Amino acid sequence: MSKKPQYDPEEIRYPQQKILTSPLVPEMEKSYIEYAMSVIVGRALPDVRDGLKPVHRRILYAMYEDNLTSDRPFKKSATCVGDVLGRYHPHGDASVYDALVRLAQDFSMRYMLVDGHGNFGSVDGDPPAAYRYTEARMSKISDEMLRDIDKETVDWDPNFDESRREPRVLPSRFPNLLVNGSSGIAVGMATNIPPHNLREVIGACICVLDNPEAELSDLMQYVKGPDFPTRGIIMGRSGIRAAYATGRGRVIIRARHEFEEFGKDRTRIVITEIPYQVNKRMLIKNMAEQVEDKRLDGISDIRDESDRNGMRIVIELKRDANPQVVLNRLFTQTQLQTSFAINMLALVQNQSQPKILSLRHIIDEYLSFQEEIIVRRTKYDLKKAQERAHLLEGLLIAEDNIDEVIKTIRESYDDARQNLMNRFGLDEIQAQAILDMQLKRLQGLEREKLEAEYHDLEERIAYYNRILSDEGLVRQILKEELTAISDKYGDDRVTEIQDVEDEIDIEDLIEEEQCVFTLTQAGYIKRTPVSEYTAQSKGGMGKKGITTREEDVVADVFTASTHDYILFFTDTGKVYRKKGYQIPESGKTAKGTNIINILQVEQGERVQTMIHTRNIEEEKDRFLFMVTRNGTVKRLPVGTLRNLRNNGIRALRMDEGDQLITVRETDGNQKILIATHDGQAVCFDENDVRPMGRDAVGVRGIRLREGDYVVGAARATEGKAVLSITEKGYGKRTNVEEYRITNRGGLGIKNYMVTEKTGAVVGVKVVDGSEDLLLVTQSGILIRTAVENIRTAGRATQGVIIMRFKEEGDQVISMALTEKDETEETDVPADAPETAELPASPAAE
Repeated sequence: MSKKPQYDPEEIRYPQQKILTSPLVPEMEKSYIEYAMSVIVGRALPDVRDGLKPVHRRILYAMYEDNLTSDRPFKKSATCVGDVLGRYHPHGDASVYDALVRLAQDFSMRYMLVDGHGNFGSVDGDPPAAYRYTEARMSKISDEMLRDIDKETVDWDPNFDESRREPRVLPSRFPNLLVNGSSGIAVGMATNIPPHNLREVIGACICVLDNPEAELSDLMQYVKGPDFPTRGIIMGRSGIRAAYATGRGRVIIRARHEFEEFGKDRTRIVITEIPYQVNKRMLIKNMAEQVEDKRLDGISDIRDESDRNGMRIVIELKRDANPQVVLNRLFTQTQLQTSFAINMLALVQNQSQPKILSLRHIIDEYLSFQEEIIVRRTKYDLKKAQERAHLLEGLLIAEDNIDEVIKTIRESYDDARQNLMNRFGLDEIQAQAILDMQLKRLQGLEREKLEAEYHDLEERIAYYNRILSDEGLVRQILKEELTAISDKYGDDRVTEIQDVEDEIDIEDLIEEEQCVFTLTQAGYIKRTPVSEYTAQSKGGMGKKGITTREEDVVADVFTASTHDYILFFTDTGKVYRKKGYQIPESGKTAKGTNIINILQVEQGERVQTMIHTRNIEEEKDRFLFMVTRNGTVKRLPVGTLRNLRNNGIRALRMDEGDQLITVRETDGNQKILIATHDGQAVCFDENDVRPMGRDAVGVRGIRLREGDYVVGAARATEGKAVLSITEKGYGKRTNVEEYRITNRGGLGIKNYMVTEKTGAVVGVKVVDGSEDLLLVTQSGILIRTAVENIRTAGRATQGVIIMRFKEEGDQVISMALTEKDETEETDVPADAPETAELPASPAAE
């Protein structure tokens, strides 16, 4: 019989509760995004700085707290698992133990972070013993993961019940993400980073410290490729280079074999190394099944003769079998040859964003973190040294006036500390130290020790201050510490890399073609083959060129080759560089990929303009001419951008409130035309602007009236025409000769008769009539039309209709030129009005 409830039902009805009605779809989207980010940040992906997932980080830190370092005795694994669960990781014990086991497996980790004692599994797929049987402690190299953690070098977060603090990241004094790799599956994304050789990776780090402009080819002089703990042979280098350049690639790993003669004219294949993450037992079972099913011929017996001395899989062949043919079939049909898909995805920006990273990007992130570690450690040491020196100053004062100090103390009732402070100008800490001083400190030897210690502290304080004021010294210290770790823990490469005949590099695998590169104001970029767009007559309605998000518009569009370099100039004056093929290809209606997944742009930084070039060489006659919204111009030699970092470099320093509008490549003898929103223009010789360094601010190019701003600039080549386009779809060509050469810095002359009907000027291009014009509207409509169909008119005219709009209120926001398409498609409604030039209105220059 059930008992009556011991509570009043009214108490659980929550009469004051407030129920909110929420639409199902937005609520599900919000909840799922929160869940996905929780899995991405809190479970599945490693931090680029220490290469660890949260569970691995918590295991190492819990061991460190319990003094389970490499010089201490082993403890039961159950102790560590329980501590991790109770303090930091409120999940199942199996997940923690599995993670701990992996850290102790020599066939999973290139450099084991946990020293295991007992059965921790095998390459045959045998499970580890239960955690009540095994023992574990930190390995020697994992001591380097936590070195200096007690010196305020990292940030801390509260644990799940806020009873403790746990480190957000470990100091990781060696680049663990590359050295030990990582793999994990999150929500909608996965990471698979191979392990590498410690000595090689540190060599690449030192290369970047010595030469901040080092490129991938320089880094690969040190990092030859992945270095798997199960050894094996990597076939070819193209997949390695692709992974290091783009963050994605695929390498082929092959087992190491030997041919042995035995019996009478018999041969056997002996496998001594197998590919990474291959289960040896399942490999042998699969081979035996294929032999039994007659899918593998020429094999008479398969045996596993592995022992504690090493791996040995024996495949005995029939007398009439061709050993090389059988071996090739084994490589093709079994896991004696596998592919390792590299996807170098990790958390950046303090674990706030998952990102695909190139080799240089990972090294840059790690070195930046280590420089921060050294600075924070130095600030901590400086603070402690200053506190100790301050205390010693008080003790030395007491030593110099010992008789009076003793007298003051003896004459005091219960205020000796205050009397000492008043008499000798001491503070509370110094006075208390004098009161705590033992009588034996009064002997002469102790005074000499105090003076020596104080002198040593003064030298250390000066050294710490020198570190904090000298970035070069910070890098030198980092270089020395990395070298010491490499010398102590480094070893030779164990995975061989064999060159493959006629191997094709990544760029050779990508067909060179002209593409349209489109960038939206919200930061989405895509690459679409030019062939997807066909030309239309002027006055056409256009075709959908991109699907934008709500309130997003196209910001820039141009055509370039997949093998060209694309330079990205941001509104802050920084420049980044990528190859054309590194921009993901999308259909013409796709929205593209967010630029933050391609470039290491900073928070709030926006790509403002893009230009392309075949190669960037240090030549005296090539310049980049930059123009800002407020009319400032700058001429930058191209050679200054020859070596760009992944995180960009400063190309232009601007005044507050200004932003970069456009960049044009010149040969040093060009005429530059700058056009404004309200229809003004100025044309001057580029040599009026002297070449400047990257950090220069620039000079005034055009004087602007109130409310006006620059919309574009171009090279004014004689014999060509200036093509101007307005917001309402009007445009015209005007011969360059009509723009007289003036001095820079003036108000300029009339470029366009801006009226309410035409709308303000959107942009200008200099054309010769052989191009096609691409116009993009605010709603994402794109039209392509031949430039030669646009009528030539004077400067102070309103032009002709180039594009009509399907949606009311739509307007042109961007223009670009591309090569002429010989096939022309007419897509104009039958009732469309004839295109006619508007009458010119009188205008003063």
